[in-house]
Amino acid sequence: MFRIERRDTAMTRAFTLGELIFHATVRNTRKGYGSGLMALMMNVLQSVIFIAAFVIMFTVLGLRGNAIRGDFVLYIMTGIFLFMTHIKAMGAVVGSEGPTSPMMKHAPMNTAIAITAAALSSLYLQTLSMFLILFGVHVAWHPIEIFDPAGAAMMFLLAWFVGVAIGMVLLAVKPWFPNLVTVVNSVYARVNMIASGKMFVANTLPSTLLPFFDWNPLFHAIDQARGYTFINYNPHYTDWHYPLIVGTVLLVIGLMGEFYTRRRTSLSWFAAR
Repeated sequence: MFRIERRDTAMTRAFTLGELIFHATVRNTRKGYGSGLMALMMNVLQSVIFIAAFVIMFTVLGLRGNAIRGDFVLYIMTGIFLFMTHIKAMGAVVGSEGPTSPMMKHAPMNTAIAITAAALSSLYLQTLSMFLILFGVHVAWHPIEIFDPAGAAMMFLLAWFVGVAIGMVLLAVKPWFPNLVTVVNSVYARVNMIASGKMFVANTLPSTLLPFFDWNPLFHAIDQARGYTFINYNPHYTDWHYPLIVGTVLLVIGLMGEFYTRRRTSLSWFAAR
């Protein structure tokens, strides 16, 4: 039969790709909760519980004096927000749909769109949750003052970027060693409860303990974020270039590994396991 051939330009292909990523992101946001609003409410609730738990713990243990001179709640929130963004981004990318997913049977869909949608849905939920919590504290409790909002926002995005990069590496390994990736993902998230440095700042650490945290890109991002947030804190032992370089290298490795795995993965792998 006769059919009309349509010649796609670079602009139309870009719009088509953007539309696919948008719809896939919406689907990822709603997945597991039935609606985007419920997903947002659960994410906000989880962050609030974390913040409240750390505020109570610091108060009971008498550790508030070890924090940065300034808004103590904002000090806790800078650590929690970046930690949650990093871990959620990594988990979202690791849990994204692979080449054997039923969604890949639809012609326009591919793993690149699935990975991008998973990362963007995580960033959307975390960003909106952060703004809602900051707005609630600012209006209902006390005014929030951030010394350099743009710098703090860049560290927030940097924590998300590194989480996506680590998730890409784990995603590339996942079809080969699924159980190992699950364990590594879980262990890494729990290690970062302490190793991320959200409970302290690098300037207060003894030189003997600093090497135990200095390897962690998230530790650098959180410490630098506090430098941008508080006017009276200047990070001396961390550098935002380190997580940027580590994230870029891991992202390239993850993309190459995912391409290699995608060309060789098969449904028979999982049937044989």
